[in-house]
Amino acid sequence: MRQVVHIIRKEDLEKEKIRTLKMELDYELATLFDAMTSKNDKEISASKTRLAEIHQLLEELNALD
Repeated sequence: MRQVVHIIRKEDLEKEKIRTLKMELDYELATLFDAMTSKNDKEISASKTRLAEIHQLLEELNALD
């Protein structure tokens, strides 16, 4: 019974992590858009780096549609 509860908790944590990463993805895309609009190369680079990290994490969780 403990194993079943553990599996369910793990699945719930993964779903929560995926939701959080997707919200972070949206935020970072908005940040990138703002940086591109203002032509801020430093912010553009930072946003692209963070987007790549988020993409990698979502791939690891098999959460990409």
